Amino acid sequence: MTNPPSPPPVPAPLVAVDGLTFRYRDRSQPAIRDMAFAVQPGEILLIAGASGCGKTTLIRCINGLIPRSYKGELQGRIELLGQDTAALPLARISQLVGTVLQDPERQILGTRVLHEVAFGLENLSLPRDEIRERAEQALAYLNIAGLRDRETFHLSGGEKQKVALAGVLAMRPRVLILDEPLASLDPASAHETLDFVRQLADEGMTILMVEHRVEDVLRIRPDRVLYMADGCIRFLGPAQAMTEAVNYRDVKLPAPLIIARARQEPAPAPFEPRLKRLPPSQGEAMVRFEHATFAYEPGRPVLHDVSLDIQRGDIIAVLGPNGAGKTTLIKHAIGLLKPTEGRVLVGGRDTHALSVAQVAATLGYVFQSPSHMLFAPTVHDELAFGPRNLRHDPAQIEKEVSHALDVVNLPGRENDPPLALSFGQQKRVSIAAVLAMRSRILVMDEPTAGQDYRNVLDFMDSILQMPGFEAVLFITHDVDLAVIYANRVLLVSDGRLAADGPPAEVLADAERLHRCRLVPTSLLELNLQRHPSTGRFLRAEELAHAA
Repeated sequence: MTNPPSPPPVPAPLVAVDGLTFRYRDRSQPAIRDMAFAVQPGEILLIAGASGCGKTTLIRCINGLIPRSYKGELQGRIELLGQDTAALPLARISQLVGTVLQDPERQILGTRVLHEVAFGLENLSLPRDEIRERAEQALAYLNIAGLRDRETFHLSGGEKQKVALAGVLAMRPRVLILDEPLASLDPASAHETLDFVRQLADEGMTILMVEHRVEDVLRIRPDRVLYMADGCIRFLGPAQAMTEAVNYRDVKLPAPLIIARARQEPAPAPFEPRLKRLPPSQGEAMVRFEHATFAYEPGRPVLHDVSLDIQRGDIIAVLGPNGAGKTTLIKHAIGLLKPTEGRVLVGGRDTHALSVAQVAATLGYVFQSPSHMLFAPTVHDELAFGPRNLRHDPAQIEKEVSHALDVVNLPGRENDPPLALSFGQQKRVSIAAVLAMRSRILVMDEPTAGQDYRNVLDFMDSILQMPGFEAVLFITHDVDLAVIYANRVLLVSDGRLAADGPPAEVLADAERLHRCRLVPTSLLELNLQRHPSTGRFLRAEELAHAA
């Protein structure tokens, strides 16, 4: 009688975390507590949870930034390939673990794309020919070889995200950490990035991915999901078992799953924005583009003959692929850029004759990257800066600061340094800074990047019900944000307006969406199916109780 064959050996984990607790030195409570798990070679581990739950702290521990760059009290043990990271220099950890940060602005140092991708390789003192070969391979692998000689300053947020990823992949790490990799990507690029992540894992790379857009990530079949709340692991297991374990208000699940869960709860009160769109014939346009064209570099225009009006009551979602010119378009509205041909009028006055400060009384702008606008030592000082420069009454400033903090769900953080907060919290502080100024038009560039589903709905609800704003514009790659909130959608493609109209009309054209690299979501598809009976687009929780 022969002995049964021995089971195949279980591979040693590439990452092992045991009893991990960390408290930042300026905080009284730990950011993460008693975490323990292991990640195998070739595994995709999705790390999900509400903003501020400790996800970024966890990956800072794994990639060695804690305790080397972020100081505090660390307990527990982390092993990479069986080696205790406490005994490894950061340079060695960075060769084993590559990290693409949530905010690519913090990661890009080179002035040209090729130089940026080669930066890490140069620090390894590799031969010049090998550096060039590996950098070129990484660019080709991500299908961005066309950006090779571009200046990094002029790249879109999504393009910067891809360049940052190329720089990490050129280092050929064993473990890849992605912190909100989809936050700055258009939907088609997000799907391409996820397919690429799946390919890397299938080739043996271990991937730890922090992401709020769980619906998108589920498409590539992550091996396991680690769901966090209040600094602790609340669920660790297969993705198919995750949907019942997580709070669907904290992470973005597919609309049918939200509807199934929401049907078990009382119907929510229908959301009605305070802003109501007026017919274009009623009143002068607040902002008018007249055949506006603009080029950063001679002979390479990024806006082409754009004409449009922004009216009182407009809630405008600006959608389009990375590099299409969305941010450039908005920067013309707020006076940061002036058209090289045509003109832009704010309150009937040509922006060529207005300072940025004069335009700011009408339009308040929230940058895509919060690090571009946060500078004060405390959150309170950050929020008070704008109103103080606009000469608001001191007593009114305190009310404006307090109200803005409530709107973005950050009460009690007045004395925190803004740049010590998580990326999602920094984003909310930057929005609160404009809320406190009470500009007539609020302009937001990717307002939901890095935010959990609950915070997205809460602060968008609050913003659109606030008195004071007469119009709201937001650039977004989140099609569902346009579905839920916009009364008008601008599609921008190759620097031109591809469409301008009500969401139910603009978003119903599947072929046009495909050309603009937009991917219909489950929520959009359900709304299009039900629109003949509902007469409007609804969020998933409302669809659950719609007739």
